[in-house]
Amino acid sequence: MSNNPERLSFISGVGRSASGRRLGRTAMDLTLEAALEAIEDAGLTRDDIDGIATYPGGDAIASRGFGGPAAPQVQDALRLDLNYLYGAAEGSAQLGAIIEATMAVAAGLAKHVLVFRTVTESTMQGAKGRNPSQGMQAATGFMEFLAPFGAISATNWFAQVAQLHMHKYGTTREQLAQISLTCRTNAGLNPRAVYRDPLTMDDYMNARMISTPLCLLDCDVPVDGSTAIIISHVDYAKDAPKIPVHINAVGTAQYGRPSWDQYEDMTSMMAQGAAKQLWSRTDLKPADVDVAELYDGFSIITLAWLEALGFCEQGEGGAFIEGGQRIARTGALPLNTHGGQLSEGRLHGFGFVYEASVQLRGEAGERQVPNTEVAAVANGGGPIAGAMLLTRGISN
Repeated sequence: MSNNPERLSFISGVGRSASGRRLGRTAMDLTLEAALEAIEDAGLTRDDIDGIATYPGGDAIASRGFGGPAAPQVQDALRLDLNYLYGAAEGSAQLGAIIEATMAVAAGLAKHVLVFRTVTESTMQGAKGRNPSQGMQAATGFMEFLAPFGAISATNWFAQVAQLHMHKYGTTREQLAQISLTCRTNAGLNPRAVYRDPLTMDDYMNARMISTPLCLLDCDVPVDGSTAIIISHVDYAKDAPKIPVHINAVGTAQYGRPSWDQYEDMTSMMAQGAAKQLWSRTDLKPADVDVAELYDGFSIITLAWLEALGFCEQGEGGAFIEGGQRIARTGALPLNTHGGQLSEGRLHGFGFVYEASVQLRGEAGERQVPNTEVAAVANGGGPIAGAMLLTRGISN
């Protein structure tokens, strides 16, 4: 396993902009704040950065705040000379950009790659409303089979997943609620979280239904913000000012039909393939994981990742999280220790990498999980998925 190319790269720095509801700042402004913080955190200067990667790139839906600046725009703003440039929405979910940067550094294409993800969905959706069909000229691609039936929101798609999981395995809403409740409890220790007030089971069960069986509290919170990660060659680890966060293994596999509603087993989604590949590239086991930072665009996605990554058997996710003790910050598998996207806010995947990094470096403050050595990070749901195992390095 020591020959895995991803182990030639590590996370040398992380940075974040301010984040919150309707900040009214431009995507570029937020991006530069996060990028400059990450570069400084890594002990580097702008002249050291020779690569940029981002998700989803300069895409057509950026006007709704989903996509941030294109990579060349950030290159120009920072006045960088680059050996490597990447920006695309088609890949291993949001982690695809980080994994691409990891492999580029391992291959010698660049030494230090700035990877960023920026969203301004809160401001844009507040200004233009939250109708997901807004601006849609025609139903093309996978939407040909969803839009005509009114299933134009991801909430509709993942409600089907949750409904099927409940029907097939007996999972209950009370069990699923534990993901939202756990995230909110953890967010109470995170000063950057949008929602920090305590949440009860009654609050959850009485919350407005969005798409049965998913209620408002099963859905992540649109925010404005940017997250930046610096991927560096492992040779720099001995000089980096912060504890290195090593990339032990990655999972990018996409098995089965790439469909939001026609996947062979919708209760597992693409998470199964990415997880299987991840564990095939490491000697570590699920029992070795100290914290799990798993995507929670909707609570059911987190449940699917818990099963796919082998923390419990397929179909046993509901029983695994029942009561919430096992996934609490003080439990056997601390889950989404920053509050996840359900409470901290939808930084769209990169927030999980940021949190895993500060946990491994022992910099998480009140929410720090003691003796964190191994973190599992997973992004995406439906037909897209990516996963990483991160480990704590040795302090210089």
